[in-house]
Amino acid sequence: MTTMTEPAATQTRRRILRPFDGIVCFGGVDWWYHNRGHYDLQLMRELSAHVPVLYVNSIGMRVPTPGEGRMVVRRVVRKLRSVFRGATTVAPGFTVLSPLAPPAMRSGSAGRLVAAQVRRAARRLGITRPLVWVACPPARHVVDALEPAGVVFQRTDRFEAFHGVDPVSIASDVTWLRRRADVVLYCSRELMADDAHADQNGVFVDHGVDLRRFAAAGDRVEALPELANVPHPRAGFIGGIDAHTFDPELFAQVVGLLPDVQFVLVGGRSIPEERLAAPNVHLMGRKPFDEVHRWMAACDVLLMPWNRSEWIKACNPVKLKEYLAVGRPIVSTPFPELAAYGSLVRVAQDATGFARQVRDACFEPHDPRPGRAFVAGHGWDVRARQVVDALDACGLMAASHGGRRNP
Repeated sequence: MTTMTEPAATQTRRRILRPFDGIVCFGGVDWWYHNRGHYDLQLMRELSAHVPVLYVNSIGMRVPTPGEGRMVVRRVVRKLRSVFRGATTVAPGFTVLSPLAPPAMRSGSAGRLVAAQVRRAARRLGITRPLVWVACPPARHVVDALEPAGVVFQRTDRFEAFHGVDPVSIASDVTWLRRRADVVLYCSRELMADDAHADQNGVFVDHGVDLRRFAAAGDRVEALPELANVPHPRAGFIGGIDAHTFDPELFAQVVGLLPDVQFVLVGGRSIPEERLAAPNVHLMGRKPFDEVHRWMAACDVLLMPWNRSEWIKACNPVKLKEYLAVGRPIVSTPFPELAAYGSLVRVAQDATGFARQVRDACFEPHDPRPGRAFVAGHGWDVRARQVVDALDACGLMAASHGGRRNP
């Protein structure tokens, strides 16, 4: 029997271990190649302290097209390298697998192929009654083949609006998962409100942040050798520089309006370099997640130059809380989730306004304390406890799990 004197971690472990003996998470990204600050990765790392986790690298939502040129070859090579790693334990209780799978699975036979690989890896970890967690909608073809003790659908983005996907197919996957899941997790209030008419099992669990790490970086700025010849003021963007989020036209206009500001872009990039090139733009490439806080701290203002897509309308970027924790002023284009942040973010509707806000942010005094106070108490450990509470509320923490919801 759990007592009030037990540590919180012990209580969490006791609650988790009863109905399922591990988590199989079909992630939205690839552990080996993407930013490890993503929602699913952070929560799996927290939960792996209490129950074994098998993280299945993204099986993809779209089929590459010849028009993507060299990017297709790079993605194929990258995926094959990931597959050849097999099931790799990267931390105690946390194993990563890249199954051999067709891109953007569309059939039950493909799902059974992936399920066989996942089941084999899970059993080696002692997982026979998995909680199946889905952050990549095509994984719905695998769910029932794993005979899950429960299902969580991570609806943290409007997946059907992702650039290049078949929106009809992905929307079908999303609808199936929303019906099948015991819990549907949201981190965007806008998206949750849009889905509310159909979801009786939706739960809002916001992003977390490692406040201590990012705040310490902001207070003790390290000199980065790569930026030794890049003078201040610096305006930085840290994250994926991709067409479904980043607005290259707006960015180019802002860069042209501010020739005395140096723009530092850190992250993987699918937008062609020539669309971003300028004398005051510095493309630094992808950096490990453990270095991200240092790059944010090296800038004087941090940017979110988003486009106006349906994807962005439903977004709640992880980097927003990280930016606030670092303690730099933030300039963004508008999206609904910003309403929760009040005056903590400078918002601009167009390139002229964005440039004006960047210039003001570079030269006006900035107090980091309100932003840090706002994200205090938003640790990933807190988010993991909220997830456990949501599972408990729907009966997944009961001593036994009495059957599955039908799609």
